Amino acid sequence: MRRRTSDRPEVSLVIGLTGPNAAGKGEVAACLERQGFAVHSLSDVVREEAARLGFPPEREHLIRVGNLLRQQGGAGILAERILPRFTGQDVVDSIRNPAEVGVLRRSPGFFLLGVEASAQIRFARSLARERPGDPVTLEEFLSRERQENASSPESQQLDATFRLSDRVIRNDADLETLRREVEEILAELETADIRRD
Repeated sequence: MRRRTSDRPEVSLVIGLTGPNAAGKGEVAACLERQGFAVHSLSDVVREEAARLGFPPEREHLIRVGNLLRQQGGAGILAERILPRFTGQDVVDSIRNPAEVGVLRRSPGFFLLGVEASAQIRFARSLARERPGDPVTLEEFLSRERQENASSPESQQLDATFRLSDRVIRNDADLETLRREVEEILAELETADIRRD
């Protein structure tokens, strides 16, 4: 696929990524980055705030800080903080609340892509990446996911956010299959057949 030049495009395209833990959102973001997209993560906003408050960068602390930011600034605050960083061809990872989608839809060309995989595959990936604080048993992994799907507007609402996806990728196969599907979706978006302007 043709890579973008450094020239700013006439029409912006912002691809949001949502989905459960270890589904492969980071791999999708990496695919798009290779195509010239600037990659942003709402988790970066949380990490920056956690560092400012002196919290270690472990998942449980980041979730707490993210929820605190939403309580103080509204459910869409993480997306509000990321908007000024957009370049015109952007990826936004770690979208976990419907209000964040609402904020991001203000950006011309926003498209929400859901990424999913089976719990067993996601747990194996989570173990392999060895992030501090990640669950070490499947039971703990699933329990943590249930906790992260709170009903409070200021908390993470992964399932509700995922249901807002414009398209869903099932990432149970290999990386090459995932990359090919991402490139196919990107080609469709670039022809404006399914772009949401």
